[in-house]
Amino acid sequence: MLGDVETRSVSPVFVGRADELAALTDALTRAEGREPQALLIGGEAGVGKTRLTEEFLCEADRRGAVVAVGGCVEIGAEGLPYAPFSTALRTLNRLLPGELAAAAAGQEDELARILPELGDTPRGPHDEESTARLFELTARMLERLAADRTVVLVLEDLHWADTSTRHLLSYLFRTLGSGRLVVVATYRADDVHRRHPLRPLLAELDRLRTVRRIELPRFNRAEVRRQLVGILASQPEEDFVDSVFERSDGNAFFVEELVASRASGCRTGLTESLRDLLLVRVEVLPDEAQRVVALVAEGGSTVEYPLLRAVAGLTEDRLIEALRAAVGANILHATADSDGYRFRHSLVREAVSDDLLPGERSRLNRRYAEALEGDDALIRAEERVIRLASYWYHANDPAKALPAVLAASVAARRRHAYSEQLRLLERAMDLWESAPEEIREALRPADYTEVYPPCGCDPAATPLQRLDLLAEATVAARYGGEPERAVKITKTALRVLEADGDPLRAAWFWTERSRLVSGLGRSDGWEEIGKAQELVKGLPPSHVHAEVLVRAASWGMLHDPGPGNLVAAERAVAYARMVGAGETELNARITLGCLLTDSGTGEAGLAELHAVKDRATALGLPLIAGRAYINLTSQLEGAGRSGEAVELAERGIELVVTSRLLDTEAWVRGNIAESLYSLGRWDEATEEARRTLLVGQSAAPRGSASARLAYLALARGELTEAARQLAASHAHFGTHETQPQHRIPLFRLAVGVAAGEGRIADVRTAMAAAAEFGFPLGQHRYAWPLLLAAASAEADARGLPAAEAGREAALALLGTTARSLATPAPVWTAHAEYVRAELRRAEARDGVADWTAVEEAVRPLERPYLLARARHRLAEALLASGADREPAAALLRDAHATADGLGARRLREDLALLAQRARIPLTAADAATRPAPPAPDTDPAEALGLTSREREVLSLVAEGHTNRQIAAELFIAPKTASVHVSNILAKLGVAGRGEAAALAHRLRLFAGPGPVSPLPEAARRGV
Repeated sequence: MLGDVETRSVSPVFVGRADELAALTDALTRAEGREPQALLIGGEAGVGKTRLTEEFLCEADRRGAVVAVGGCVEIGAEGLPYAPFSTALRTLNRLLPGELAAAAAGQEDELARILPELGDTPRGPHDEESTARLFELTARMLERLAADRTVVLVLEDLHWADTSTRHLLSYLFRTLGSGRLVVVATYRADDVHRRHPLRPLLAELDRLRTVRRIELPRFNRAEVRRQLVGILASQPEEDFVDSVFERSDGNAFFVEELVASRASGCRTGLTESLRDLLLVRVEVLPDEAQRVVALVAEGGSTVEYPLLRAVAGLTEDRLIEALRAAVGANILHATADSDGYRFRHSLVREAVSDDLLPGERSRLNRRYAEALEGDDALIRAEERVIRLASYWYHANDPAKALPAVLAASVAARRRHAYSEQLRLLERAMDLWESAPEEIREALRPADYTEVYPPCGCDPAATPLQRLDLLAEATVAARYGGEPERAVKITKTALRVLEADGDPLRAAWFWTERSRLVSGLGRSDGWEEIGKAQELVKGLPPSHVHAEVLVRAASWGMLHDPGPGNLVAAERAVAYARMVGAGETELNARITLGCLLTDSGTGEAGLAELHAVKDRATALGLPLIAGRAYINLTSQLEGAGRSGEAVELAERGIELVVTSRLLDTEAWVRGNIAESLYSLGRWDEATEEARRTLLVGQSAAPRGSASARLAYLALARGELTEAARQLAASHAHFGTHETQPQHRIPLFRLAVGVAAGEGRIADVRTAMAAAAEFGFPLGQHRYAWPLLLAAASAEADARGLPAAEAGREAALALLGTTARSLATPAPVWTAHAEYVRAELRRAEARDGVADWTAVEEAVRPLERPYLLARARHRLAEALLASGADREPAAALLRDAHATADGLGARRLREDLALLAQRARIPLTAADAATRPAPPAPDTDPAEALGLTSREREVLSLVAEGHTNRQIAAELFIAPKTASVHVSNILAKLGVAGRGEAAALAHRLRLFAGPGPVSPLPEAARRGV
């Protein structure tokens, strides 16, 4: 209305910032090439962030980009969730209504949590993945919207952002992968103190190479002078330039204020106080304009004109006259996207608000609250409940504030803004005691909470209790990613319950606490489950009793597998069925199905899991159906039915992707990766594991994905990558991970990496640690690959001097462990046969019969890599026995083709080496073009180019000697020994002494020629 009315205090000339503007326009150019861009603009208050952004948006508009701007709202603890995104998306909806509707098609109900114009916000579902689901949908909608046009999204004042906004922005910056999209966020750097909640986000984004951060410095004197020339439209006196530069210290906004204060006649008496400087132009306004400015300052970041008119108590003519004066003085300005007013600079609003007396602030907030209660149409419906809570709270009226704050918490929950819900619930708990008793008695749990810790009461008829708020806050903190806060809330609740003596409520909180402390890695959570079990013992069947039993059975299945868990799961199913807890019953049946499979009744367990999957899908319970898919595919893989597991998992992916269950999707994709690895589809397995890392929200699925990538790298002979992924997996899982399904595979990888690097002592250490950890019921699927890796390492190290100490004990441990493990499926029977043969090879007692049995056991399985390895050993045994060479040749060719197709470099080269030593061509081309192979009695050390002295040095390296010890043994200088060792490593193509020793032993460099000695070329390539 009054947007064109202003005094000249802003320079029409854009001063400085050429490099920063160039960086922004470069980002715009990159986005036009379908490369999404993310930028952060930081600087102190008044330094010119908004002006730089405005200049950039002018350029974007000139290029035809669609521009949407949203600002974070500073309205306290109950900050409007997703406020800047809602504002920006509302602009996009106005500019591109059809395109946005198409981009949001099919997901309008979920996206309405951020853009209410898309429809009514649904009541649920609520779970740990709700927020991630919403974020994923928002990111994909923006990508679709920016597919054919450049979209610039600007989010201002990030230092005021609510937690949900910060999390969504972080998600967008990490996951946007396509589209012509530029996302720019600005923040006030001087407000981001050491404990400011924005600080961790900035640190996180600094680590992303895709995010550019621009920090705006203050103006130097020359730039201040150019700014003054623009404002005054004339050359200023140099004394005035000096004075302004000294007083403003190069802050662009302070320069404007100093010029404006002089123009208003306030040439003297300016104090050095910033607040006084900012209030100068307000104090020269007419009294009525000053009162309106104070009203706007207390109304929020933006105040709608109808609301301001209702609160001001002025006639429309007098209100417009007051607004005209404030806009003319460049204190307020009309907003472009709504019929409202806001301060041109937030520093002035803060100064005006701080200048109000406490009673005056309360009175103004009460007037706003009463106006909103009297007329629902004054502001947007989705903002009304949040603003009402803020106004009543700052009006210091607990009777009005408590129900308003609780209603705002419900609105925040429906938007999946769980962090904001938590803050509101905490505020409600602070108001609880000061609110009149009759107000508290009128509140009902059914109206304000969704979590009902059972107390045998009707939530629609029983008064709300503080414990209800604590329960709701516990779940809000967990869903909002604040487990530490949730633990503290449970501690408070349990302290209250010590006096109240409500065992069901206490059991509920102990069960929640178990989930939280185990997730934080503080403990395994069993102590808390035990307390919950004691509390419900002897009580009538209830929902809580069923939940406790399910939690106990699930914990046992994951942490301490054994037959006792089967009984607990059966009881949980019975209790849930008895009390009509349908979802709890389905979860209990999933646990029961897994335990049945682990206990040896595989078909019965799989049938139960299939039944739950179908039932949950029919009832529209995607979270439970997703859990059924996770466990079904895992159990199928454990039974060696990898192809069936992949087929089922692909159907599961369709369900969980549609439902946006990101962690569930991550688990299913991780299971697909495991089965694809077994099937020899390694490129697909790698892709699925990497996608798991992208979509996984929690640590466990990401840790499993890194482990899967480590398995693939190890099989391909990429030891450095395998070690890196193993370290990443450990980092994801943390130091307190106790689940066998996670720990045992990490032991297996540690053995594989150590063996590949020739560290047999570390192989034995890892195997001993695994044996001490134990292999509970159902964990044979993870134990057998571990034993096979350790047994193969022992066999490869046979005869290595450094491996002799402790060898007998290591073999005994492997034999004892193998005899204790179950073989409930053909795949594990084959592993048992393989381990037995490797143990015999470790003692030089293996023969053709041993490896024939292994090959015959592995052949029917869906395990091409395992079969190729078995055929390598069988061919080696056949050649060593002097039997007919044709069967060995056929085995070598088949195994080599498999290894070549898989990309199993080390196995492929071992097979090629064996083939050439045996003078067996692997392909027709090989036979036609290969030069005459070396004679069978060729010394491989000579073929490697090792001199006699280097052979002597290598033999001492293999025995574990240091350079100094080698020098003493051979009567040479330590430096000469070091040179010899370096030459040897280069000729063998290895990275370290351990690998050199292991390779020398594999090549039989010190045992004379034989059919298993491989070719030197591969050694130089780094076998």
